[in-house]
Parts: sequence; C-alpha cells; structure tokens
Amino acid sequence: MFKLSPKEDKFFELFSQSTEIITKSLKRLYGIMQQECVSSEDAAQMHRFENEADNVTTQILERLNCTFITPLDREDIYELAQVLDDIVDFAEGTVERMLLYRTGKPSLGAQELVHLVELAAEQIQQAFSYLGNLHSKKSNILAAAEEIYHLESAGDKLYREEVARLFEYEKDPIEIIKWKEILEHIEATLDHCESIADLLKSVVLKYD
Repeated sequence: MFKLSPKEDKFFELFSQSTEIITKSLKRLYGIMQQECVSSEDAAQMHRFENEADNVTTQILERLNCTFITPLDREDIYELAQVLDDIVDFAEGTVERMLLYRTGKPSLGAQELVHLVELAAEQIQQAFSYLGNLHSKKSNILAAAEEIYHLESAGDKLYREEVARLFEYEKDPIEIIKWKEILEHIEATLDHCESIADLLKSVVLKYD
C-alpha cells in the first residue's frame, strides 16, 4: 500500500540509523559488563553513541517540521523518534554509574540482565526495519513486539533474583547501594524496551 517518495522514505532510513546505534551501544554495554572495571574511555565511547543518537533524532524532527505529507502520522513519528533516543541515554547512564561508583566486575546475573536488553534492542531493530512495509510486515512487527515482552518478563524475574542475591551475599552495605541502583537502571532500560513494543503495536493496529 505504501508507495513512498524518496523524501518520505528518508524517515525509515533515519529510524534504521537510530536502531543501529541502539544495537551498537547495547552490544558495547554487554562487553563492558564483562570487564573487571569501567574505564573513562568506555564512558566516552558510550557518550559518542549518545551524541550519534541525538543527531539522528534531531534529523528526524527537523525533517518532520519541513515535510508536508508523512508516511505515518506526525505524532507517531515524533514519539517513535523520542523513545528510540532514550534507550541510548539509559545505556550511557548505566556506564556512567559504574564509572562514578568505581564498581568492580558485575555479577553474572547483572551481565545476563544486560544481555536481555541487548536481545530486546535487536528485536526493536528488526521491528523498525519492517515499518516501511507496514501492512505486509504487520505480523513480523507484532512478533518482534511479543518477543520483547518475553524478554522483559524474563528480565523482571532475573532482576528480583539478583537483588535478593545481592542482599543475601554482599556484606558491604555501600556495595549493596551501588549495585541495587545500577540493577534498577538496567531493569528500567528493559521496561523502556517494552514501552517501545507497546508503541509499535499501537502504530501497527492504527494502520491495519
């Protein structure tokens, strides 16, 4: 049904760029979680990802302001751009906290929680790759959304188990405070991925 002009199609190209940055940043975050400690260069790299994401979001919003006919409703494009940008902010925030708090190597549970976020980011990238063919790829988008829900549910369970483990085995109250906040931030990132899945589903149903 969609026969996009090059100008309209640019929105989907920019969404693709945005989701690519998201998957890169989460892949890097997963790598950082397996290190003995976080370096200032790790934080700087995440900040560069955040700047890249901001730049793409700005391009989407600027194009939205000067495009008369858009392939999706203007409010949908605006909201999709904003929620994508927020994921990289979350990833950067996790690394910033680890650097500021001078944490050591994360537990296996914390690493696995980030891995679930990484997998959710990959599903988001998949789903957005289908937006330009919304009607023919509806089932693919909904399937990606469902997988994100499964990952978020698994993450909730893992988060609770990891916090319980932290209180049971960690004797230093300062370390408990540090890691509880970091775990909460990672879990919030996964919650945000679920919010993106909700938004994608609403967009798909709107144009059904």
